[in-house]
Amino acid sequence: MPQRWATKRRLLHTHIGPPRQAAFHFALCVVVVTVILGGSRDRVVATKTISLLRFPGTQQNTTHTPHNTHIPHQQRHQEKSFSSSSASSSTQQDQPPTPCSTPINDENEFIVVFKRYMPQTEHGEIIAKILGGEGPAWKLVERNNPSRFLPSDFALVKVVSNLCSDFVRFLSHNREVKTVLPQRKWPNMLKAIDDMEPEMTAMHQEHMPYRDDSDEDFGKGRKHTDFLFRDNDDWVQQNHTRSRKLHSSLIQVTQLLNAEELWDKSITGEGVKVAIFDTGLRADHPHFRNIRERTDWTDENTLEDGLGHGTFVAGVIASQTECLGFAPDVDLHIFRVFTKDRLSYTSWFLDAFNYAIHTKVNILNLSIGGPDFMDTPFIEKVWEMSANNIIVISAIGNDGPLYGTLNNPADQPDVIGVGGINYHERVASFSSRGMTTWELPSGYGRVKPDIVAYGKAVSGSRIYGGCRLLSGTSVASPVVAGAVALLASSLPARSRWETLNPASMKQTLISSAQVLAQDNIFEQGFGKLDLLASYDFLQNYVPHASVVPASLDLTDCPYMWPYCTQPIYYTGIPITFNATILNGMGVLGELKSEPVFEPGPNGHFLEISFSHCKRIWPWTGWISIGMRVSSAGANYDGEVDGVVRFSVLSAPGSGESVPRVTDIEMPLRVRIIPTPPRERRILFDQFHSLRYPSGYFPRDALWVKNEPFDWNGDHVHTNFKDMYTYLREWGYFVEVLGEPFLCFNASHYSTLLLIDSEEEFFPEEIAKLKKDVEEEGLSVAVFADWYNLDVMRKIKFFDENTRQWWTPATGGANIPALNDLLSPFGISFGDRIFDGEFKLFPSQEEKALFASGTAIASFPAGGRLIFMDLFDQTQEILESVPVKDHVPVLGLLSLRDAKGPSVGTTSTAGKSTNRAPGRMVVFGDSSCIDDAHQRSPCFWLLKSLLTYTSQGLIDDALFALPLPSLGASTGTSTASSPPRPPVSLLQLGQNTYRSTRLQQPVRIVNEENDLTKFSRVKGPQGFHPLPNCERSSFSPVTKATAPITLTWTRLNGQAGEATRPTIVDPNRIYLDPPGLIQDDGHNYLVPYLIVCGAVIGLVFMAVRGRKDRITKRLNL
Repeated sequence: MPQRWATKRRLLHTHIGPPRQAAFHFALCVVVVTVILGGSRDRVVATKTISLLRFPGTQQNTTHTPHNTHIPHQQRHQEKSFSSSSASSSTQQDQPPTPCSTPINDENEFIVVFKRYMPQTEHGEIIAKILGGEGPAWKLVERNNPSRFLPSDFALVKVVSNLCSDFVRFLSHNREVKTVLPQRKWPNMLKAIDDMEPEMTAMHQEHMPYRDDSDEDFGKGRKHTDFLFRDNDDWVQQNHTRSRKLHSSLIQVTQLLNAEELWDKSITGEGVKVAIFDTGLRADHPHFRNIRERTDWTDENTLEDGLGHGTFVAGVIASQTECLGFAPDVDLHIFRVFTKDRLSYTSWFLDAFNYAIHTKVNILNLSIGGPDFMDTPFIEKVWEMSANNIIVISAIGNDGPLYGTLNNPADQPDVIGVGGINYHERVASFSSRGMTTWELPSGYGRVKPDIVAYGKAVSGSRIYGGCRLLSGTSVASPVVAGAVALLASSLPARSRWETLNPASMKQTLISSAQVLAQDNIFEQGFGKLDLLASYDFLQNYVPHASVVPASLDLTDCPYMWPYCTQPIYYTGIPITFNATILNGMGVLGELKSEPVFEPGPNGHFLEISFSHCKRIWPWTGWISIGMRVSSAGANYDGEVDGVVRFSVLSAPGSGESVPRVTDIEMPLRVRIIPTPPRERRILFDQFHSLRYPSGYFPRDALWVKNEPFDWNGDHVHTNFKDMYTYLREWGYFVEVLGEPFLCFNASHYSTLLLIDSEEEFFPEEIAKLKKDVEEEGLSVAVFADWYNLDVMRKIKFFDENTRQWWTPATGGANIPALNDLLSPFGISFGDRIFDGEFKLFPSQEEKALFASGTAIASFPAGGRLIFMDLFDQTQEILESVPVKDHVPVLGLLSLRDAKGPSVGTTSTAGKSTNRAPGRMVVFGDSSCIDDAHQRSPCFWLLKSLLTYTSQGLIDDALFALPLPSLGASTGTSTASSPPRPPVSLLQLGQNTYRSTRLQQPVRIVNEENDLTKFSRVKGPQGFHPLPNCERSSFSPVTKATAPITLTWTRLNGQAGEATRPTIVDPNRIYLDPPGLIQDDGHNYLVPYLIVCGAVIGLVFMAVRGRKDRITKRLNL
């Protein structure tokens, strides 16, 4: 289910009507006058060290109630050091914080977020009051930046190391405090080409050597998205001499997008305030006309750009000469938030964001990103800026072509997320792909990026003048930011910001975009930026709400990949599409009534369910459409369609007295086929996948140094995309299970596919799987990964983000949990790690890479084991000694009666009538079918194994291997055995296999890892309650009695004309959201002055009267 966006924003004043504004300003005036007349008093300032003498609670019976004990799972920020995360779908458990580890440079800094804005001088007083006194244990950190005199909603505190957990606990449970989180450090954010580690492409190597990363600091927080990546054609050179030679023939992106046509109309960005959060800019740079303000938020006390990233970004937006920017007359506000060493901190960004809100910038470019969509203070501050009508534009990331690599904040719905394309009108290979992974495992991701723009070999400004070529989504983002600034200046200055907001601008860009013919929706979003079409759309814009995509044709290939690649059918797991609602009518809205589906021809074969956000804020919301086939459509083959209808309600506009309403129609089309036979249906387990950023879930291939985390979602439409493509080409139908094993009918599927599972298993799941295999004929294919306690402790590292030493929550997979699941079948994996290349028969041309996998420790009688010569990576990591061993890594087992049928007959519902037991396949590694770190794929092996599990057929060529001379029970070689082949087969017969050299791994203790904090299955005190199976309310659809008209809108600039909002009942009460800053100060300036004047007059008269009375008494 999509994220339900929180609305907890507490700022200095609110837009809740003139009466409350007057009351607020009356109170403010009283406070100001009281302070003036009351004289000075001693107060705590930010530079003063405030210390802690005692913590309450050691001698007192104090009960603390968490201030936010129920937050949706996707919204919750699960910090690595102090997490109170949920382990079940229905409850939130408050986990005790862990103590601080030994810090680097003794910096245990925490961000204390308050529930309201206040003068920064009050922060120390409040914290001291909460903690019960002053002492040497903590001090307030001075933030000497331009926002120091502004009200703020957070404080930065340095705490003595051994008191961190007490500090966090007492502050977190106080009603004044919203949250307490570690200060996050974002190191090594810029990567020049010389700094990038070369790709390891020498696949002729037999073994990838392990490199010790234990002393490395991996910063997976915010970063500048990389400038240069190799695209499909060539490397973009950044050599100075070459760039100067190319200068005379540089491709001007402004020319490609026809910006000159708007310049000829005197549209140049004048009056638009653009903020650039980056590395700074020289004040006297010859390319820029209007540098209105430069501010430094770092600790280096300089405003200059020592790296060139900020200068380049500013040039793409606003350069007036040489390499031309889009809007040369914009007012540039330069925020230097990164040091010359490419370093930044959360608090620097939060202060800079607050200042941007205060200075009322219009557009903000963020050419930064990272995978941590749980970075709560950062994410919420971005929402806050959007709520204050700042259009935020951000790079989607440079982690392509892998799917599931979207960066935050570009993956937030209120932000315009920008991907990159090359000059061949194709999505660039470096550009990150969707879907969003916030919603996994139980839901499905949203569409991102929103739009794509030129990001390959774009020209921009150098630090001291001149131009250079760079590539990346860092480049594409300012292309869109410059275009947005140019478009904004095309509207009359007096009224432009009554029309323009984050939603209306996104509507403009998306509705005018050109869909690229060869790229899908998760690669290009809603298409390529079309500047002139956006201009035409904006000139006729009427505030309205819309949904994107405007129409949902799930048969449109390749654009609607993956939906168009697999039809739906009866008994299939419902598919879900999460559409985004854009509310150009106001910052807050809601659905006026529940959505409905009106069927078209054959639409009654569908059953539809809806879920949606309760409030549309800020400017955006979501609607989730679930689809499945009714029993009447079990044998239908063809397309069905209909239309989804709903209305969006929002607050009255300026000068209006009644709310606005937009009626939305979304055409829907989907392909239905008869239910496939059971042997063609595969169920992919998504529920038991865990990933970063919820915890430290390490990479699957230990020799990969530049990416320590497993963060791509482990979904068939993200890093298992290639596997999904092959499965569809082979004729399999793939369904995704986002719930426990108790929630599917095993009789519908031939094979349950478990790949790289990190989650624990409920005891009920283990029992059901045993029953499904033995009684329902379900087969199981397991692709495991490495797990070794000593190695897990070896590869722990100090995370600069959280100031904590991280030990992995699991290995590459949770082998102890998998062993529990497989124990009823007599199968287990071992605790050693192996690595190397393999092929299963001499004539095979391709080799596959077994990358940091595990071996089989035990296997039951009647099975087949395949042994391989592999390097023992455990020895190499722990003792630096590479040793080869001949170990079993692949096992096949049939539990069926030898006389029983191998494949059962199938009914029209896809339910097999065969009740013979199923088959088991286990393989010790998943890297060769995972796109994330894949070097030599093994899809040929996957095909053979699925042929075995679904049909009982063994590939004779693939498994015609020599028999090793191995002891069936021990797996050890005999003294007289001949030299063994690199790959060999052992048929167990009546004997079981149990290795004396491989031990089953045990779970790491809770004190060393955070798995129980993030697990949906098991917590520190035991198993969580078994969650209920998702039973969405699917409504049967009545057969249409009259034809309906469907208008299919492909987002290629042919958007329909917007209609004016409908006026509804004026008696309806409509409340604005609490805590939103609005930029309409002119509406209450005169009343404010009148009220303040009256207050000052009354106070003056009261003081003067009191003085006269005192004088009179003295005279008497």
